Amino acid sequence: MSDSTTRVNERERTDESEVEEEEVDEDELVCPECGGRLAADSEHGETVCTNCGLVVEADEIDRGPEWRAFDSAERDQKSRVGAPTTNMMHDKGLSTNIGWQNKDAYGNALSSRQRQKMQRLRTWNERFRTRDSKERNLKQALGEIDRMASALGLPDSVRETASVIYRRALDEDLLPGRSIEGVSTSALYAAARQAGTPRSLDEIATVSRVGKMELTRTYRYVVRELGLEIQPADPASYVPRFASDLELSEEAERRARQLLETAKDEGIISGKSPVGLAAAAVYAAALLTNEKVTQGAVSEVADISEVTIRNRYKELLEAEGDVMAA
Repeated sequence: MSDSTTRVNERERTDESEVEEEEVDEDELVCPECGGRLAADSEHGETVCTNCGLVVEADEIDRGPEWRAFDSAERDQKSRVGAPTTNMMHDKGLSTNIGWQNKDAYGNALSSRQRQKMQRLRTWNERFRTRDSKERNLKQALGEIDRMASALGLPDSVRETASVIYRRALDEDLLPGRSIEGVSTSALYAAARQAGTPRSLDEIATVSRVGKMELTRTYRYVVRELGLEIQPADPASYVPRFASDLELSEEAERRARQLLETAKDEGIISGKSPVGLAAAAVYAAALLTNEKVTQGAVSEVADISEVTIRNRYKELLEAEGDVMAA
């Protein structure tokens, strides 16, 4: 028998075996009695037919936890796995963290010798977590981002995005010649604008450890070098926060949005501060809905001058009057 004939026979046997395996797999997915679809019942550890109810397989392995929980708090308490990875920590949450309490698993106080040993372990653990200057830089910056985001009331999604932006700036070597606080503040400001929950430069500068001038300069540099796509801030995105701080009604908030929409259609919002427009729209809407709000209160909430509010709200009311007259 030639080599070519042998190779053909081996190929035919291989094809036949693959067909048999496919047939076995198909048979495992259907009921052997009626040909119905099989479904796994994880509660009882069985595989049953959805058509005739035949139990095809019983006593399956339960791969879930052996404990039960009736709410999220109890589930988190009983779970023995760690938290998911996150960019908000310099090591993405994958390292070990030794608690500061000098107590054992039963709540009993440790002896003096054990306390010394645990303190030594904490010291070495901290050294292993930040092994080089890059990790120390990242740890300081992410802590700064978390501090400022907490002060500004920004959600975790914004903090996560800001952490990713800072990591990119660090990887592309954008930090030489710039402070860690300046780049981290710029990353948070960019992330807030990308997420549609913007904060004004004055608000950011209030909680930051750098000046407004350095912040704007670093922000432009980071956006340009990383190629971030950031749309101009929409004045309407500031309205809910201002209205909530001033305790205005939903009708006033809706009226402020309408004023801004009309001004946008008339083309009078280009080139003007979105914060000033939002504050003026909130003040004008409060007047239209007969709610008592002073220009000083709006100025304090929006952190802009009363002169800006007076100028802008007159422009908004004039645009609204022109539309109504037309």
